[in-house]
Amino acid sequence: MTEATTIDPAVAPAAHTPKAKGPLGALYNWVIRLAGGKHAEPALFCIAFAESSFFPIPPDVMLAPMCFARPERSYRYAIVCTIASVLGGIFGYALGFFLREWLLTFEMFQQQLAAFQGQFDQWGLWVILVKGATPIPYKLVTIASGLALFSFPIFIAASVATRGFRFFLVAWLFKTFGPTLAPVIEKRIGLFMLIFVVILIGGFAAAALIH
Repeated sequence: MTEATTIDPAVAPAAHTPKAKGPLGALYNWVIRLAGGKHAEPALFCIAFAESSFFPIPPDVMLAPMCFARPERSYRYAIVCTIASVLGGIFGYALGFFLREWLLTFEMFQQQLAAFQGQFDQWGLWVILVKGATPIPYKLVTIASGLALFSFPIFIAASVATRGFRFFLVAWLFKTFGPTLAPVIEKRIGLFMLIFVVILIGGFAAAALIH
């Protein structure tokens, strides 16, 4: 009598094993292994929360490699990132709202408020929607919204829409094309690192020009 072989359908796909070479490749491999670890999700939450109020680095630097390392969890990571970013945005809004009088004693925040009000007068709600979906640091929007006493319910709705769009787009891209692009990225890691740095610096440059 032949013994039946049982297969566990709940076995999760194995995480991507990075194979990039060289100094940049070693850094890339380390990031991918970190992104697939058990502490990656709490770290993503913390970075997404902090970036919306005071931290300078966007959560995409953690979200993208996490989706790359575990594509099957991409949308879950996008949800975590969106929730954390919106909660961080609420914190940033509260800083601007409750500390308004004190913050406006600093020239930097006076300029930030004047710039936000001018942009909102010209573009309306698109100011929040566009900035939330681009590499421009979102904390510039959240604190300025509080300083300007912007409608809180509309701020929340716009934050959910724009941040959700951005993070789910990143998740979809890496879930869909990550496994196919992995060998290409790992073969040309220097070029892709350069592109990433240019995009990151471009976000800060755009923020400086706008403000």
